[in-house]
Amino acid sequence: MPNLNKSLVNMALTAALLTSFHALSQENQVSVEIPENSVLSDGMLTKDELARYAVIGQQQLVKLTEKATEEYTRELIDGEPNMPAAWMLLDDGETVKRISIDAQAEQANAQMRILMYRAAIKSIARRGKINAAVILYTGKVEEGSDAEALVIEHEHRLGISANKVAPFHMDGGEVSFSKAVTKEKPFQMFYDDKGEAPGNQG
Repeated sequence: MPNLNKSLVNMALTAALLTSFHALSQENQVSVEIPENSVLSDGMLTKDELARYAVIGQQQLVKLTEKATEEYTRELIDGEPNMPAAWMLLDDGETVKRISIDAQAEQANAQMRILMYRAAIKSIARRGKINAAVILYTGKVEEGSDAEALVIEHEHRLGISANKVAPFHMDGGEVSFSKAVTKEKPFQMFYDDKGEAPGNQG
């Protein structure tokens, strides 16, 4: 197995993830819909709880992103065309699973696969079965350039939704990532809009 440059992956992606989170709420109590037997099953979050669970959400996204990036990086160097892939963190906060749509998407192009992953994740997320999800795919850094970047769409049910773009290059069977840039994105999986997220409910 090729040696992966994990230190660069962790430094570029984890650091960006930890700085991408925005303040959840300024209200004393926030009503949220939480699956039964969840750590948040009382349905209310104080400001202190919001801050604590914001950290938990970040930590869970770091765990999920590191696992997904490690697996996807292997595919960047296997000589096959780069196609989107997705992973989810189950509601136990520990189990990471890759999402398979190969049977349904055999003839689908990259953009169609992204849409199919979003739909599949949305179906699972709305039933309270997962805490977070990521979709990974590659693209050009800018039009007309040969430089490529890894795009990581990520969402967490506690109110985090963003894209990270990490330029990369391959050399001698290794993938090296440059510093990632993170931008907020509309919710597409866990909620229909930002106002439905726990930290934005009044």
